[in-house]
Amino acid sequence: MCNSSSITEFLLLPLADTQELQLLHFTLFLGIYLAALLGNGLILTAIACDHRLHTPMYFFLLNLSVIDLGCISTTVPKAMANSLWDSRAISYSGCAAQVFFFFFFFSAEYYLLTVMSYDRYIAICKPLHYGTLLGSRACAQMAAAAWGSGFLHAALHTANVFSLTLCQGNAVDQFFCEIPEIIKLSCSNSYLRKVWIIMVGFCLASGCFVFIVLSYVQIFRAVLRMPSEQGQYKAFSTCLPHLAVVSLFLSMTIFAYLKSPSISPSLDVVVAVLYSVVPPALNPLIYSMRNKELKSAVRKVFSWIFLIGDKFPLYLHK
Repeated sequence: MCNSSSITEFLLLPLADTQELQLLHFTLFLGIYLAALLGNGLILTAIACDHRLHTPMYFFLLNLSVIDLGCISTTVPKAMANSLWDSRAISYSGCAAQVFFFFFFFSAEYYLLTVMSYDRYIAICKPLHYGTLLGSRACAQMAAAAWGSGFLHAALHTANVFSLTLCQGNAVDQFFCEIPEIIKLSCSNSYLRKVWIIMVGFCLASGCFVFIVLSYVQIFRAVLRMPSEQGQYKAFSTCLPHLAVVSLFLSMTIFAYLKSPSISPSLDVVVAVLYSVVPPALNPLIYSMRNKELKSAVRKVFSWIFLIGDKFPLYLHK
């Protein structure tokens, strides 16, 4: 038995029992991580460098890419390092930081997706007021509200969880520090805190969910009233990627937090990968599939890279 003051490190769940399987998991995580870095990095570069993409929709998409990079960088590098060096340990402060930053980016992404649904609602249902309602100042304020809300949400939950007395050991049954797994190590009467965490999360999540649903009800009603099929296609092409990202995010989150507590640790790890690692890697692909402007900007980035690559050896030769 030990209390929280005597815990200096936590032991994360190993991804495999043998060194060969650990190296395989390292390779898989490395591939997913590089794909997320490449995809989100290209979107960031394309939006920043192409002046045609300096619109509210792409401004919010830029913020989403930053959040995705932060979210996947909070968990995957440590998991890769543990697999590569056959280790399980993470320091107490490192675990607290991982809980905070993961919850911060995770919450901020949900709030930002809610803001992005409002952007699509104004663009399609009130196009004449789009420039007025979503000016640069309003966009900056909404993005700051999403980031700030995520920060406050993460700070409250992290402080609440790590103020508990931990006496059930220091083994975390997950490949990263997760709030439900830390609460399992508590021996204090944490029932009210668990209820508080669930209720606060449910209220905020349900509020954003209702707002997103109402926004898309109005969007689909407006789109179906459009006389032109080309106009309908253009409207759907800007909404469907966002709706796909929201559906992926919500389905993975609901499945992760409503799963049965009796499932095996290996299946629990798979679920955690699905909601914490897969969305940041898939979001750039989802947003670029039906967006011609974004694909054109990404192609320009690739052409600049190849052009620099062609000129650089000549410069060295001279």
